[in-house]
Amino acid sequence: MDAAVERAVEYIRERFGDPLTVADIAERARLGLFPFSRLFKEETGASPGRFLAAVRIHEAKRLIDRSSMSMAEISAAVGYGSLESFTESFTAGVGLPPAGFRRLCRGAGQAPPEPRPGPRPAAGAVAGTITLPEGHGNARVYLGAFATPLVQYPAVAAALVDVPGDRPSCYRLPGVPEGSWHLLAVAVAAGTGHDPHAGRSTLVGGHRAGAVTVSAATVTSAAVRLRPQRPADPPVLLALPELRPARTVVAHPGCAAAPGPRPAGRPRAVPAAPEPSGA
Repeated sequence: MDAAVERAVEYIRERFGDPLTVADIAERARLGLFPFSRLFKEETGASPGRFLAAVRIHEAKRLIDRSSMSMAEISAAVGYGSLESFTESFTAGVGLPPAGFRRLCRGAGQAPPEPRPGPRPAAGAVAGTITLPEGHGNARVYLGAFATPLVQYPAVAAALVDVPGDRPSCYRLPGVPEGSWHLLAVAVAAGTGHDPHAGRSTLVGGHRAGAVTVSAATVTSAAVRLRPQRPADPPVLLALPELRPARTVVAHPGCAAAPGPRPAGRPRAVPAAPEPSGA
């Protein structure tokens, strides 16, 4: 990562609760405003302002989940001037209002947000392989098609895929509207020691070649690779279903194109192949 962007990211993560401006961040990076904004987006995939907003919402998610603070207290703590603007921004990125996200975290009957198909009824599918980095056990992967290179509400199509730790696995994402979409993934992977649950880690990734173009009634091929999170990665905002790695996953032997797409809806966990009996 470029040293100037690294300084900027550290500054944002340290001072997100302050009334920062992009000019403040550029000054910390020791660059002019326009060269800095261009470089920052090239390095992180998000503008400085969007990255700051994502860090604030991500921290709000953490406080909602792990504290008993009121929404007004959380709003102020993460740098918002009013509860109304915080609630609007939170809901737009997470897909649930703050109170709904707290119910989701508490297991109080709130479901994660469903994918929201685009305005065009014509849809295709995306298929390929998902590859984990070395040194990880089985992973449960949330894979979605998004309008921007950030994992934020809404996805236009999504699926849950169980991937074994020792080899790539096939996936198929149906119901993707025609157009160009960013194929992004978030996963929780088990450890590889005697207690895999103690070594769980979060992975992120997607299709490295950029946006994927989808046509109606066709299957577009796209490989997905995951890696550990980096400081320069924009935070994951979308409220996700629980990503608990399966104990046993068997990779599918091939990636044949499947039949026509299904309508988008709540993502289901799709094993890479049927698990052996007794697993």
